[in-house]
Amino acid sequence: SIPIALTGSDILARAKNGTGKTAAFCIPALEKIDQDNNVIQVVILVPTRELALQTSQVCKELGKHLQIQVMVTTGGTSLKDDIMRLYQPVHLLVGTPGRILDLAKKGVCILKDCSMLIMDEADKLLSPEFQPSVEQLIRFLPATRQILLFSATFPVTVKDFKDRYLQKPYIINLMDELTLKGITQYYAFVEERQKVHCLNTLFSK
Repeated sequence: SIPIALTGSDILARAKNGTGKTAAFCIPALEKIDQDNNVIQVVILVPTRELALQTSQVCKELGKHLQIQVMVTTGGTSLKDDIMRLYQPVHLLVGTPGRILDLAKKGVCILKDCSMLIMDEADKLLSPEFQPSVEQLIRFLPATRQILLFSATFPVTVKDFKDRYLQKPYIINLMDELTLKGITQYYAFVEERQKVHCLNTLFSK
């Protein structure tokens, strides 16, 4: 998906967790950012605080030598701190839809120069809990924005969203393989009382 994302095409990618999809969207996102232009250029939407922190850490790690400023914002944290942080340069914003929408409505999160919107776990982001916020948020973006959707499942909500908001998307399906390349799976039948001992034995190998 990286070369396709770099062309500016919209993408709808179906992939399991553990397939490296975070790097697959973080790399082109970082590549497209002009670090001399101190505006928000990429937004990554995720459904949970934990995933936001994890994703922002990957972005920071990959972009640590690029002088790219990454910010993470989610509900349940200090809104005042987020507002103060947005007065400093932010190139890439990772967060949950409701919080980013709140900041955009307050006029402190300026998205008119955001050229790329990435939605990880899009099936969850397009559930009734999040979809209204996501669709309101898109109105703050320029009409020429690029959208990348990553989802393990394709419910009707994802298909409808694709039809309404994505322009001739490139569709990638990595779900055909039952197991992930490079990962071997094993299972062991053990009694309940032997589970911890079994794990300790395996981890010590």
